[in-house]
Amino acid sequence: MATATAFSIEDIKPEIGARIYADKDVLLGGEYADRIRDLLEEKGVLLFPQVNFNDEEQIAFTKTLGTFAPEKRGSEIYKVTLDKTQTSTADYLKGAFYWHFDGFVNQVPIRASILSAKVLSPTGGNTEFANTYAAYDALPEERKQQIENLRAVHALPITQMYHTPEPTYEQFLEWKALGRSELPLVWKHESGRKSLVIGNSAVNILDMDPLEGLELLVYLRDWATQDRFHYSHDWTVGDTIIWDNTGTLHRAMPYPLDCGRMMHRTKLQGEEAIF
Repeated sequence: MATATAFSIEDIKPEIGARIYADKDVLLGGEYADRIRDLLEEKGVLLFPQVNFNDEEQIAFTKTLGTFAPEKRGSEIYKVTLDKTQTSTADYLKGAFYWHFDGFVNQVPIRASILSAKVLSPTGGNTEFANTYAAYDALPEERKQQIENLRAVHALPITQMYHTPEPTYEQFLEWKALGRSELPLVWKHESGRKSLVIGNSAVNILDMDPLEGLELLVYLRDWATQDRFHYSHDWTVGDTIIWDNTGTLHRAMPYPLDCGRMMHRTKLQGEEAIF
């Protein structure tokens, strides 16, 4: 536990997550920005309980931590909700009920996401996280050797087929047009550390029998999301969470689709390509 008067840290679990208690003005001033970035890589997920950022403050806080990444349509805040009147891409968010990382079609995925709770679901709606740095480090050596140079295809259709397993051909072509990528199973970071590159966007592993490749993907997902690497956050309005998108999987737990649950997200621009 850190002992700074206006900034203290409490571990959630040894291998994932920390709570940061800090005055809002201290966070907006950026005095601890470097410490927060170091903690982000170390712990994967940082919780700021009931800090109660408004949108302008959340944007300002995000900018203290790195280069701000606006949304594709130029907005600074993305409304994470299944309400189509609030978010035009609400249908695609149904894929977020399954383990994933953001930006798999980009050579340089976003560095981190910052999410603030505005309206909660009456039931369900936790956000869960898994530390893929820690999961890689703890893999048996023979598994590390097996996956060291393997690559997988990632594509949007597979993320959508989790919730719509029998799309029309037109739906499938629409999803397919939004991109695909080939990524290593092991991200060799500039820091020298390694993390797993997995999630519901992975279609298959190159040069492997499809069923054997699927078995490996299921093994890695099951390994990475076991309790020691996993944190489930039960939201309170005003909570803000930041997670390392380059070394963390996340998912939303089921909740009533018409309940109006609303989160506001900002992002940090990516800083390194996946190699």
